[in-house]
Amino acid sequence: MTLEVTGTMARAIVNGTSVPDEEAGLRAFPDYPWGRGGMLKPSEVHVRAEPITCFEPLLGAAGWRALQERVEQARGRMAGRTFWNVNSTARGGGVAEMIPRLLAYARGAGVDARWMVLEGTPDFFRVTKRLHHALHGFTGDGSPLGPAERALYDEVLRDNAEELLALVRPGDVVLLHDPQTLGLAPELVEVGARVVWRSHIGCDIPNAEVERGWAFLAPGLAAVHLAVFSRAAYVPPQCVDKALIIRPSIDIFAVKNQPMTPEVARAILAHTGLVREEPGAVEPVFICGDGVPARVSRGADILRLGAPPAQDTPLVVQVSRWDPLKDPIGVLRGFALLARANPGLRAELVLAGPAVTSVADDPEAASAFNDVIVRWRELPHLLRQRIHLACLPMVDSEENAAIVNALQRHATVVVQKSLQEGFGLTVTEAMWKERPVVASAVGGIQDQIVDGDTGLLVRDPSDLSEFASAVRRVLCDHELAARLGARAHQHVLAQFTGSRHLTDLALLIDRLDERAAGAASRRGGAPTGALPAGAAEVHAAS
Repeated sequence: MTLEVTGTMARAIVNGTSVPDEEAGLRAFPDYPWGRGGMLKPSEVHVRAEPITCFEPLLGAAGWRALQERVEQARGRMAGRTFWNVNSTARGGGVAEMIPRLLAYARGAGVDARWMVLEGTPDFFRVTKRLHHALHGFTGDGSPLGPAERALYDEVLRDNAEELLALVRPGDVVLLHDPQTLGLAPELVEVGARVVWRSHIGCDIPNAEVERGWAFLAPGLAAVHLAVFSRAAYVPPQCVDKALIIRPSIDIFAVKNQPMTPEVARAILAHTGLVREEPGAVEPVFICGDGVPARVSRGADILRLGAPPAQDTPLVVQVSRWDPLKDPIGVLRGFALLARANPGLRAELVLAGPAVTSVADDPEAASAFNDVIVRWRELPHLLRQRIHLACLPMVDSEENAAIVNALQRHATVVVQKSLQEGFGLTVTEAMWKERPVVASAVGGIQDQIVDGDTGLLVRDPSDLSEFASAVRRVLCDHELAARLGARAHQHVLAQFTGSRHLTDLALLIDRLDERAAGAASRRGGAPTGALPAGAAEVHAAS
């Protein structure tokens, strides 16, 4: 199938015949129930309100007053309106973790904040994964982003929109997350919602793939009133007049980031099979979000040769999705280079990620993990004994968070050798836990790590020698490791917590309402939900 473009209308050429997008979609994706609207529906994830008073001891008197004032203003602006968040999965990845925690605090502050997760099909998520790679500047599986993919994308989102349009009222704020949801924007704007798109991904140096991704998403980009990016470098030309920069955050009070003693961390890791069991261990217990103690009961699926690491073995750890852009194969090869060059080094490597079938919107996880296994099997016997591949249980999200918490806290050094990275919240999490971090100087990682101060940056992500040298430096210099970890913790506390993020979201609501008021003034009427594109410059919220 090829494409024919005449004016602004793209048509597919199938077996020499020109056909409209919808028919191209039918032929390319015959299993999708075309024309049977309402087949796919978003689901609501209910979020329990959390009081924002937990931030008071951390902010000091002046900071606490400022947060209260900003929250009070936002509550007043949102009176009678709902703040909707829409994304594509309820679990797996930083976005699915960040949304419920921020909404919990928003609800605790008196804002009607709600979370909807759209429903997709395997083919839809293959298309959006292709978009994900494109916006990072990569080809992914090399599949097209043409009329057939456009038709499938629109049809799935049209189905989901039917349910959303019955819930969203004029003046409501709708925050759409990432490429999977952007196609909902035009219809939501039509019913008077104030629509913002939040892109958690991007590329520092745009190329043809990035341009291809933005072209595919152009109708949604044109419709939204504001667009939020993690870095100014990610903003496409289409959005310069309506872009805001808001950096992501972690919830330092969540299960994944709550305090945990070394003894409990070791007990959890021993129970899951990630380190060796020792007699006399404490119970592998953590505190759930509702304050109730719970026990880690599930084990990890681990590929290894031989016994688990001893509890005093230094561990190099990367925790991330099974995604080629996270470069788990590069981590494996870099560690192998380190081990060969330093035969007396006792360290072992743990590559950990979610169970491969657990993340609905990531159809490539299984194949990416299998590629890592192939490379692992190619290593000599002695190296395979020191490299452990772990798929962590995802059935219980809080149990999973406790396991990740334990693994990051137990790590001697945490690495994130990404080839591209939207922001890299696993870096933020490790920094909060005072772990020394070695990470690629790409994307939002550069906004977190000050090289030599809050971590070590690998300037060329493809340079295995540079990566191995940085890891060795941290493993062998305990004073450096302690200093990097302590500085990293303070940096996260100052820049990347929920209190700052809540302030940024309040400023986002202010900006939406200002644009609505300006549009109404030009029309000579009262503000409505519809906002034309204005002249808002890229702004770094703080």
